[in-house]
Amino acid sequence: MTVYFGVDVEEDCPPYLNTWRGITEGLPRLLEMLADEDVRATLFTTGEVARRYPEVIRAAVADGHELGCHSNRHGDYRVMTRTEADADIGAASAALRDYAPVVSFRAPYLQLPSDLVDLLAPHGYTVDSSEGRHKRLGLTVRREAGVLRVPASVTSLTLRWPALIRNLLFTQVNDPIVLFCHPWEYVDLRRERLRWDCRVRTGDQALASTRTAIRFFKSRGASFALMRDAAGA
Repeated sequence: MTVYFGVDVEEDCPPYLNTWRGITEGLPRLLEMLADEDVRATLFTTGEVARRYPEVIRAAVADGHELGCHSNRHGDYRVMTRTEADADIGAASAALRDYAPVVSFRAPYLQLPSDLVDLLAPHGYTVDSSEGRHKRLGLTVRREAGVLRVPASVTSLTLRWPALIRNLLFTQVNDPIVLFCHPWEYVDLRRERLRWDCRVRTGDQALASTRTAIRFFKSRGASFALMRDAAGA
């Protein structure tokens, strides 16, 4: 069993907030916990984060985490023209590749229209994780338009569920398992005026729950890998 642990590194709960506490407060807590658990993550990062917080990106790469692309400014590719999407991917790639090779891609909201998938390979991407099995049944790992498409297994909220319910679901997901979260989930947003799924069990509860989720998979003999490793698996 292989688990790919991803972090969508973006502003706080877009499009509802326009703050960056997840980067300054949540991400350091998450990365410290991952170091304790000896797990390396794929950080799907927007170009905007890389430009605003270069020291954060440098430190994460130095610690062995993979740097992936999460668009330039967390725009919605469903409303972009093909030319706009291509320019967005190019701008994000240029910003991120100042810090590391970047070959893994995830679109915001796990939404990359099928007619845009062929834009990825010319920009140097070999792996795409812009789909979610919780959004569309029957998705599989497959090659498409020159990239390996590896869907997310569950929504990020699942990591915050109570362990008994969450672990029962985890026993039903197919290998490989793709988990993901956001840095802002590790900031206490319970009193913010947000959708309930952006608020519930955030902060300390989210951090503790993510740790126990990682330990659950370890107890079942899972190995943790970076998303770029999927292309050669």
